[in-house]
Amino acid sequence: MANLVIASNSKAMPKLDGSIKNKVWAFIEKLSADHTSPGLHIEPLNAAVDPRVRTGRVDLHFRAILFKIDDKLGDDPTFIYMGTWPHDEANKLAERSRLRVNPINGVLEGIIGELDGENDRKKRTVVPDPRGELDRAIKAQTKSYLAERFSLADLTGRLGLDPDLAERAYNATDEDTLLDIAANAVGWQGSALLDLATGLHIDTIREKHGFSDIPVDDALDEDEQILKALEQPASKMQFTFVEDNEELRRVIEGGDFAAWRTFLHPEQRKYVEQNHNGAFRLSGGAGTGKTVVAIHRARRLAQADPTARIVLTTYNKTLATDLKAALLTLDPNVAIADRLGEPGIYVGGIDALGNAVLNQSGDIADAAENVLGYRGAELTHLRTNIDKTWRDVAQSVSSGLDAKLATPGFLENEYVAVVLANKVTTLEQYAKVARPGRGVRLSRPQRIAVWKLVEAYRRQARMDGSLSFPEVLALAAEQLRLRAEKSKGHFADHVLVDEAQDLHATHWALLRNLVAEGANDLFIAEDSHQRIYGQPVVLSRFGIKIVGRARRLTLNYRTTAQNLHFAVSILSGAEYKDLEQGEESTAEYRSVRLGPNPQLVECTDAADELDKVADLVRSWITPEEGSDEPAVDPSTVAVLTRGQADRSQFVRALGERGIDARALDSNPAAPGHVQVLTMHRSKGMEFSRVILAGVDHAHVPSAATLRSVPEEERDEAMLRERSLLYVAASRARDALVVTWSGKKSELLGSPSE
Repeated sequence: MANLVIASNSKAMPKLDGSIKNKVWAFIEKLSADHTSPGLHIEPLNAAVDPRVRTGRVDLHFRAILFKIDDKLGDDPTFIYMGTWPHDEANKLAERSRLRVNPINGVLEGIIGELDGENDRKKRTVVPDPRGELDRAIKAQTKSYLAERFSLADLTGRLGLDPDLAERAYNATDEDTLLDIAANAVGWQGSALLDLATGLHIDTIREKHGFSDIPVDDALDEDEQILKALEQPASKMQFTFVEDNEELRRVIEGGDFAAWRTFLHPEQRKYVEQNHNGAFRLSGGAGTGKTVVAIHRARRLAQADPTARIVLTTYNKTLATDLKAALLTLDPNVAIADRLGEPGIYVGGIDALGNAVLNQSGDIADAAENVLGYRGAELTHLRTNIDKTWRDVAQSVSSGLDAKLATPGFLENEYVAVVLANKVTTLEQYAKVARPGRGVRLSRPQRIAVWKLVEAYRRQARMDGSLSFPEVLALAAEQLRLRAEKSKGHFADHVLVDEAQDLHATHWALLRNLVAEGANDLFIAEDSHQRIYGQPVVLSRFGIKIVGRARRLTLNYRTTAQNLHFAVSILSGAEYKDLEQGEESTAEYRSVRLGPNPQLVECTDAADELDKVADLVRSWITPEEGSDEPAVDPSTVAVLTRGQADRSQFVRALGERGIDARALDSNPAAPGHVQVLTMHRSKGMEFSRVILAGVDHAHVPSAATLRSVPEEERDEAMLRERSLLYVAASRARDALVVTWSGKKSELLGSPSE
């Protein structure tokens, strides 16, 4: 039985339709079972530059290109599947294909024929200069963008770049040219060039990619060197062993878009596989793969210990549903725990997690007394209508609190971040408790006034027999603390948290008490630039000690460089803090993909905007006859709005103009329909083409939202508005269009910025 290695789809390989993919799967399944089967027609080529290259018969019209690596001990050989091409093209490409171990860094490189060979790399990576020979001559005299930091010998002799690629990268005179070259380079070389453009030192790039200090072991023969090179982290960007047939089928059928499931960047793989003696925080911009790392890490922990109780959680149930689906796509056989505390991976939104804790905890009287000040709290499915209850008590209780503070928004944030977070049950406690992170300073009379409203709120909720979600979480956290205090253990061995920047104080209290401090206890994925809910928190306040166990991802895999630049420009000038109160920067963010510039479309009025949005969508899903652009699947097109009323308006308007669109709320995306959703709902999602509609000065930032917060918290509210637009803009994989009528949003820069 042959060992099987799959290479990530070459850029040169043609797109295969479903019928051919099925035949490829059948071919590889037979190859794995018996590579000597005559029906496979595994044949060497007499004129091949690499004696290991083979082609195999997929059907009469298509052949696979493979490399065969023999084992020195006579065990089964290893076949590396590089892809499938039309019959004649496959044979010609195979003759010029080769497999080699990079002598500088020990990475295995599979080079496919003319399109990936040294002679043709120049054609694929050079950036056309339309200004003619004179400008090219002038450009040749311009100083190299990299010259101040590196020599050409550094790129080849220390990094291991292909000499031709290194020369063209070194001759790049500006960052944009270097990024263009990087976007067209293959495998680890493109990633390394992006790091050079970011300003990283070569030693740092070598460390990020896991390059070997002893690249080639001369005591091994060539085949043994190749097998050893397959273990290199950077080699796994292009190659992976596939031992399970179902995983193999998914890799073949999934295509490029599913490549994240198997082919991880070395830096991502490091954070999947590393063990940590305590909590670890992974930050990074939208599309840098934090969620991918969390999913792979959850699976890795489950594989390492099938008895481990693992919790994978996130901000809400919609995102949790997406996490579970992605986890099962990665590995349909992964053990999913149906009940908290059972072996396997328990996946759920964090509010549901709090409910699960209480439902499995029995008597909560002690926890209720510690958190709410009375023992009679009952677990019911009734949830407090937070906004209405705070508004009612503010209007009915003569507290003396300033009207600008007696708002549901301020009171709820104070209740969660200060009262519940500190288990405050009396006025005396509240009068003394610290209020870090709260923008509004309160005098003692003001604290007394706030406490009157807190007591009224709790009284009303008790009469209604309801609890708010933050109260459930605070009760669950305290119940877990009491459980551990009585030596009854914890519900989890490992907890992984995605979208952590949106969690508030009682969320963190729950998470800290869910798992004991120790090895791999908490894995936290966050991006403070995407915080669109609540107030900022500091992890150390909740006993979560990171102490140097924090790293940052900067390479964007989703968004094109043009769209990323636009999205990041929205954050320009604003200061963000991470969960440890460190400065959060976008300085090193880069994309691995290129695409069109975002379009900014000004409309004369609301009706004109509806027409233009419909025309754009129609041009994507049903391009005019003779157009070079292929039709786009409607379900990969999204129109994002600031609010639900605008969402409904665009669904109706698109329908009236002959475009089948569906509103996306808590329901899953509808296949065959254009998706219309709010910017908030778009968090965690991605689409091929995105229209940000209604981005005018009244909607973005939301004038109504800003009016509802005290003046002292206005800056924080503006950060959330910026973050929301950033989140929305970073949902687009390819095309991004922004429309408005009237005065455009102040958060939009000019197209050239």
